[in-house]
Amino acid sequence: MATDCEGSAPGSRTQTAVGEEGECIKPFTPEKAKEIIMSLQQPAVFCNMVSDWPAQHWTAEHLSKVLQGKQIRFRMGLRSIDTVPQFETACSYVDASLEEFLAWNCEQSSVPGPFEDYDHSKFWAYADYKYFVNLFEDKADVFREVMWSDFGFPGRNGQESTLWIGSLGAHTPCHLDSYGCNLVFQVQGRKRWHLFPPEDMPFLYPTRIPYEESSVFSKINVVNPDLKRFPRFQKARRHTVTLNPGQVLFVPRHWWHYVESIDPVTVSINSWIELEEDHLARVEEAITRMLVCALKTAEDPHHPRAWLNPTEVEDTSHEVNCCYLNDAVCAFFDRCGKAKVETQALRGNGENWRKEEPSVKDHMDVGQAHSRSFMARTRKRELASQFGPDLVPVTPASDDRPSGEGGALGSDSRECIDRDKGHFAELSCAGRRQTSVGASAAAEQVTSRCPVAPSRTFVSTDDLLDCLVNPQVTRMVAQLLIQGKSL
Repeated sequence: MATDCEGSAPGSRTQTAVGEEGECIKPFTPEKAKEIIMSLQQPAVFCNMVSDWPAQHWTAEHLSKVLQGKQIRFRMGLRSIDTVPQFETACSYVDASLEEFLAWNCEQSSVPGPFEDYDHSKFWAYADYKYFVNLFEDKADVFREVMWSDFGFPGRNGQESTLWIGSLGAHTPCHLDSYGCNLVFQVQGRKRWHLFPPEDMPFLYPTRIPYEESSVFSKINVVNPDLKRFPRFQKARRHTVTLNPGQVLFVPRHWWHYVESIDPVTVSINSWIELEEDHLARVEEAITRMLVCALKTAEDPHHPRAWLNPTEVEDTSHEVNCCYLNDAVCAFFDRCGKAKVETQALRGNGENWRKEEPSVKDHMDVGQAHSRSFMARTRKRELASQFGPDLVPVTPASDDRPSGEGGALGSDSRECIDRDKGHFAELSCAGRRQTSVGASAAAEQVTSRCPVAPSRTFVSTDDLLDCLVNPQVTRMVAQLLIQGKSL
């Protein structure tokens, strides 16, 4: 179900009330908006909150004049939907100006330039994760054109924001953000969001490969899932919303999301809002970084780009990662202290883990049932008290079909779907015998034991990492680590 604010047609801007003296009257005060953001446990769309922002006029054409030919990196992806996510490691990259992007996007692919090797009918382009501080450098006047202070965060503006510019079909794979919650201002064009609640994590098959700090990816292409390989995804509760220009989407902490541009040009601005829970999350991320880097560099030290997301500058050494972990732990204690109540809280969480059913599957099913019941009651209370024409909830798909039964994409984005692209994956054989066996003999035995082709019994480094750095596991490890340092 695509949720739109009342009175706004697809692609149109919502209207804000104007007072007697021409001032903009907004439905929520900054204090009330922040209260909603800090308490709401489901995605929602704010309407009529940004009509006086100068940034509402930031079309791609306008930004091309502001940036004056500045080179921006675009991620190039195929306009096809395989059952495998199109991760950033599988994309190619182009450095180009917004003028060149706009010319290419008008299907002038034959014009010489950085996009000349990419047929516009087959590829999309995405300038994503562009931090204002890098893009606009010291242009403070540009920063002030984004006013997150209207949502209760005084002084927060473009300096704490990122810019996203894409063509039709540009998208991010399904993932959750480890830190904070998210506010997304849609400036130009429309984007379709597919969201899943945090408690559906077992149904999304989380992975940390490709590795990127603060991003947990799903192994599933949620718009064309392989249900034979990932059958539990049928239990996931998809929430969809089409975000129109002038609207702001609130994405709560740890909600999974897949985002796709469904118009020829889209421009979005977002800001991640820090939360108290981030202090523990940074310890969890430091543990993840240490384990991923240790195992993946040991497996293939000469090709980190095979597993490292392009947004990560480089794979870091074990020594650096140790410092990173210690800094995260120290920061946690600096913020939370070693108070007895904190220690007891961590111990309590650990006790709860141990008291769960011994079966992992039973734990997932029972835990999810309780979580769903609690979340349903909470959402009903929120709907009754806070939602209205200016704050629209993002609700589960109304047709009640499982997430894997199609219907996730509208006809306006089906045009660019093509299923003829195959996917091939290679798994490397690696192993270690007992130390009593000679090195050469061990190598021969390991080689002979490795299957010629991947099988259900073959365990790769990535399979091991999927277990070791599963977010549920790193949460337990972080709690045990902090508990031990608190004694």
